[in-house]
Amino acid sequence: MKIDVVTLFPSMVEGLLEDGVVGQAIKSGKLELSTTQPRDFTEDVHKTVDDRPFGGGDGMLMMATPLDSALKSAYSKFSAKPHVIYLSPQGRPLNDAKARELAKRDGLVFVCGRYAGVDQRVINRHVDEELSIGDYVLSGGELAAMVTIDALARFIPGVLGNQVSSENESLAGGLLEEPQFTRPREVLEQGVPDFL
Repeated sequence: MKIDVVTLFPSMVEGLLEDGVVGQAIKSGKLELSTTQPRDFTEDVHKTVDDRPFGGGDGMLMMATPLDSALKSAYSKFSAKPHVIYLSPQGRPLNDAKARELAKRDGLVFVCGRYAGVDQRVINRHVDEELSIGDYVLSGGELAAMVTIDALARFIPGVLGNQVSSENESLAGGLLEEPQFTRPREVLEQGVPDFL
């Protein structure tokens, strides 16, 4: 699987995805992760990527032109058009079933908004779906992209040492796992339940 993250903060994404399950998936070649920086597609000396919204309102919006160019550049990294996801509180909630569905795709591009969001025309032209990790606002889409990538990486065949782990884990059947215990039998002035 190949994933590109369109972000104003590439190091934020790259640094946090070097370790853990995602890092293992990248090292083993089962997942390719790249980033695209919209500032690379600006035409002014200040590398401006945001502007005031039409009609007023607080905050700034990411501008359409640099994002459009960044997305076209991201597409060039794939052999076929990837599935494009804009991370937004208005999107469909991420859950176990959605993570499994995304893991079956060959290519994904995550668009990380900043400020008050992105120009709607970019969403209209490029985005296949909006995805949310919860009913709250983050300072940008990078954390939501990383959460989504981490969740879906577990379902890429061969990423986990034992594929049964992802098939039988919490939420796979719609329920959470029971409490878990390790050895020794008695620790912290507590024992393991007798039925175990």
